[in-house]
Amino acid sequence: MAPEKYIIISTILFCTGLAGVVGRTNILIMLMSIELMLNAGNLALVAFSQIHGLDGQVLAFFVISLAAAEVAVGLALVTEMFKLKKSSQTDDLKELKM
Repeated sequence: MAPEKYIIISTILFCTGLAGVVGRTNILIMLMSIELMLNAGNLALVAFSQIHGLDGQVLAFFVISLAAAEVAVGLALVTEMFKLKKSSQTDDLKELKM
């Protein structure tokens, strides 16, 4: 497949993830949408690496490891929020204090 097709698919995935982040109030759905956006970026990096060498693939590997850390921290925060508020809606985050 041509790299242009991968870029189009990556753009569609990114826009889908962006719609999930903007349009939802459930924190788990928002985390999954952020992951979708990161994976869309990875797809674009790998598509560009077909043209410009392996630099995009190396950067995509680092983004995947960053995404794994983001999921671990995000899920830890969600479980603590659920223990306190018994809800996973973002509206309840406004009531949390430091």
